[in-house]
Amino acid sequence: MPDFSKQLSQYLPEAAAPIISAWINDTGCQFRVSRSRRTKLGDYTAPFRGASHKISVNHDLNPYAFLITTIHEFAHLQTWKQYKHRVKPHGIEWKGHYKQLMAPFLQLGVFPADVRHAIVQYMENPAASSCTDIHLYRALRKYDENADEQCTIESIPPNSIFALENGRVFEKREKLRKRYKCVELNTDRTYLIHPMAEVILIKEADGIKK
Repeated sequence: MPDFSKQLSQYLPEAAAPIISAWINDTGCQFRVSRSRRTKLGDYTAPFRGASHKISVNHDLNPYAFLITTIHEFAHLQTWKQYKHRVKPHGIEWKGHYKQLMAPFLQLGVFPADVRHAIVQYMENPAASSCTDIHLYRALRKYDENADEQCTIESIPPNSIFALENGRVFEKREKLRKRYKCVELNTDRTYLIHPMAEVILIKEADGIKK
């Protein structure tokens, strides 16, 4: 069987690479490192008309996010093998496989302490995306290559003016539960934006332009 450990270690922690390589071989999965996608970090496609399982993971994730996303997608694969389409995509069956597949990596100690702690909390009830868990998402973002350059919604003062990557301009308002209320200046429409969304700070609340 081919060993993909060397190639995989370019994207995820080296100690995790042999395990993921074995998973690829054992399942006959077509594993692809994908271009960056704004709408998803990875995906799983079930076999169709004789094709094999397919998993793709975005190339620009930091090693720990890449590994977590890979485990997420393999949990989908294992759930499909056992239940086909008879269960919900992120139901209790998927959660069970996700926890089972995550266990050896927690035992190996491949994650930094802060990420491991966030994962343990997240695994109590894993969601459809790790991005929905603010504590895990915040811990993972610290290990991005450009972490020092990132400006997020939660890091700017209330009433600051900011722009998203697509050029739309907003004013930050109060936090409502897990997201921040933001008003788009051109339309006066209100949106709820994720605390870790990257923004371009235009003007702080005190009027100082950046």
